Amino acid sequence: MTLEPSSCMKTQLVSAIQLQEVELEDCDTSKAPEEVKDDKHYSVEQAVETIGFGRFHILLFIIMGSANIVEAMEIMLLSVVSPEIRCEWRLEDWQVALVSTMVFLGFMLCGVLCGYVADRYGRWKVVLGGFVWGAYFSFLTSFAPSYGWFIFLRSMVGCGVAATSQGFVLKTEFIPAKYRASLLPLASIFWMVGSMLIIILGMTVVPTLGWRWMIRLSIIPSLILVVLFQFIPESARFQVSAGNMRGAVETLRKIAQMNGANLPEGELREPVVKQRGNASTLISPTFRRTSLLLWYTWFVASFSYYGSVLSSSELLERNLLCVTDADAEHHIKHDQEVAPCYCIPFNFADYQTLLISCLGEIALIPLNIGLLNIVGRKLSMTILQLLTALFFMLVNVCTTMFGFTVLLFLLRSIVSMNFNVVYIYTAEVYPTAVRSIGMGFCTSFSRVGGMIAPFIAQVLMSKSVVLALLPFALCAILCSIDSILLPIETRGRALLQQQTQ
Repeated sequence: MTLEPSSCMKTQLVSAIQLQEVELEDCDTSKAPEEVKDDKHYSVEQAVETIGFGRFHILLFIIMGSANIVEAMEIMLLSVVSPEIRCEWRLEDWQVALVSTMVFLGFMLCGVLCGYVADRYGRWKVVLGGFVWGAYFSFLTSFAPSYGWFIFLRSMVGCGVAATSQGFVLKTEFIPAKYRASLLPLASIFWMVGSMLIIILGMTVVPTLGWRWMIRLSIIPSLILVVLFQFIPESARFQVSAGNMRGAVETLRKIAQMNGANLPEGELREPVVKQRGNASTLISPTFRRTSLLLWYTWFVASFSYYGSVLSSSELLERNLLCVTDADAEHHIKHDQEVAPCYCIPFNFADYQTLLISCLGEIALIPLNIGLLNIVGRKLSMTILQLLTALFFMLVNVCTTMFGFTVLLFLLRSIVSMNFNVVYIYTAEVYPTAVRSIGMGFCTSFSRVGGMIAPFIAQVLMSKSVVLALLPFALCAILCSIDSILLPIETRGRALLQQQTQ
């Protein structure tokens, strides 16, 4: 039996007698580098990291951050307008609490829908639609002829807020990994600005023009953002997942041009994701444990945040604080059943206390950034939840008015920090194909917490301050354990494009 000489062996023999041989190419590796060079390609993740941080991201941070102003104004409006509608329509405690619950119900029902649409048809369309929808129904709310119409229209506003919250996903998908832990917590600045704006409107407009004009003026930021949002492109990560490679390259090229950078060499190459917005992925073996734990984490984040906001308003409105230096007016403990009027409007000092507590939203941002970069997302959530439980119980301690303000300030700081970390972790842990619907499910579960919080903070508060604050502390303690059990740490981790096995 004879063996046929290999192609490479034949080439070597021909080369030995200095003859040209076409087969030389079969084993000649001298051209390999050129072939590799011609075959260069890159992913969106590599493009985002290569482009780095620049002018585009500053514009993105300002415009998308301003979306938090709109969201904060619509949500925080409830704590300012509650005393006014209580008086106008002679509402009982549970009816006032139902207003907040209906807003969060609208948010919950639309949260999943908006996430599904964002994963299927794009983040940009959903966020823009949220601005328009929210502004329209908020404007209609100012003409509500009755309590029933008011809560219906506010629930429609909740749907708009659910859509604008997808802006966090859009923003996250453009930011390089090493900047996410520093930039995303700074969104608290815009939330604080929105909270302060609505309180200032309540302080200046409500006593003169009434609460209806306060709502009308509050939609101005939404209208401005409808115009500014035209400067933000669709997510390149979504575009490649949808097979729109040309659109993704154009988006990345414009961003690189704005930043004075270049795209990586070669062509953009990533597989098209056929199943986008598939909710079953969230409970697949890969993500089941993460999703279940995250849903409870979001529930507690919202429950504790709005619990801190609404309980502070209720404590101030009813003078239920245990303070050692209360003036004559604040010695009176208001009870709706015996009060001569159903409403007790905030006075100037109450508005001041709420404003100072809003500053707590940004006071500890450096600490938040440090925690995210040093100990990671999971341990940050654990630490912040334990601190949340501690400060909720400290609010029960008798102190001076200054002491209460400091406690409220720190409580708002901690719950705000925790909400930031939860947002960041969720946007990082899910792949692009289900990132929006994953965020949608999480925000929907968070609104369950928002729906329950008013009945604890506003209804139970009049019965017992301790009993009203205890559920928030207990839920936070359980959530600290929940955070430890999360299977994935996302610090420094690239954003996944599709599910990995």
